[in-house]
Amino acid sequence: MTRLLAVADSDSYLKWAAGLLDATPPDWVTDLAVVRTPIAPSAAQIAAAVSGTRAGRKPPPVLPARRLRRAAERFRPDAVLLACTGPVVDALAAETLSGLRPRPVLVSGLPGISVPATEKAWRFRSGCDLFVVHSGREVAEFSAVGRELGGGGTVALARLPYLDLLPRHDAGGVRDRVVFATQAKVPRRREERERILLALAELGRARPDLDVVVKLRARDDERQTHNERHHYERLWAALEAEGRVPAGAVRFAAGPMHEHLSRAAGFVTVSSTAALEAIAGNVPLLVLSDFGVGAEMINLVFEGSGCLGTLDDLVKADFRMPAEEWCRANYFHDPSAGDWTGRVAALVAAARAGTLEPARSLLDGPEYAAARRRARLRLEVPPGVLRYGYRAKRRMRRYLKAL
Repeated sequence: MTRLLAVADSDSYLKWAAGLLDATPPDWVTDLAVVRTPIAPSAAQIAAAVSGTRAGRKPPPVLPARRLRRAAERFRPDAVLLACTGPVVDALAAETLSGLRPRPVLVSGLPGISVPATEKAWRFRSGCDLFVVHSGREVAEFSAVGRELGGGGTVALARLPYLDLLPRHDAGGVRDRVVFATQAKVPRRREERERILLALAELGRARPDLDVVVKLRARDDERQTHNERHHYERLWAALEAEGRVPAGAVRFAAGPMHEHLSRAAGFVTVSSTAALEAIAGNVPLLVLSDFGVGAEMINLVFEGSGCLGTLDDLVKADFRMPAEEWCRANYFHDPSAGDWTGRVAALVAAARAGTLEPARSLLDGPEYAAARRRARLRLEVPPGVLRYGYRAKRRMRRYLKAL
């Protein structure tokens, strides 16, 4: 029997962690918690993230760092899944959860599309014994990064856990919804986001039979994994006030993605792992290429998929299905190829036998001490106090600059 504790710090990582726990062998004992940071999900975001998983029966608690440490000491995990943003993974592994006896196997990874592999992602997670990704391409790329940089453990393959939450559409069933999945980081410019909203509004005007939905990861007053400078709901309100879009042409909604996709006639995004959920549910889709295709747009992986299209295609509701060959190479591999639970079990066995050499973090040097202290502050200081401190620091800088 293996005891696995999962710790998440944001909505996307929580969704990933809850899904991975559902994929563990039936004799494993698992637990899930959210560590309190400034990007910790709201109660509504937690409910949406764990919907459809075992964790949905009893939403996980949000714990300050010290209470998380005590919870880990009580649970005595054989392995800990650090399903968190990079700096938080590093701080948890190096400080908050260090010194647990017996030392658990540390597992981390990324919750969605991770092409191309980045050195930054590896460095922050190099203190972990296992790095979980979701396609053969990602395994190969991160393994190469690990060989080049050193540190860290090995790379394992898992199926993206939420790909199986949505039943595949057959010929029947009602499909009257177009779902646009937002991405906090891209596109960055306000005018680019306005172009998307204008195209969605034109689609809603031209096709009153379709329910055009902007699926939000977070409402304007909620936090998410990455900061969103130009929130779509706020932009729409401004466009509506200026008379540039018709009222009611588009609606905004949160909640679990699989529920929105269950009625979808089409799906559209600039870059979102939800595109893979749409493919899993046999929902036609578009990945917008108007703003570029590449690593900076987080959509490089969709080259060759047959799903790239433009805003003009969106207005015409011209959605596509991906090429089967692309699917096999990207995220839709044979389930038998997944090895992450077997790798965890082997590492746990080695730890019990006293033969496991813990992973060596690349961030243990003095040059990284200040960054680690800042990450620890995000874990230990209440978010409201932290935000007040940040505001005071900015005001002081402006004051000194004025002098």
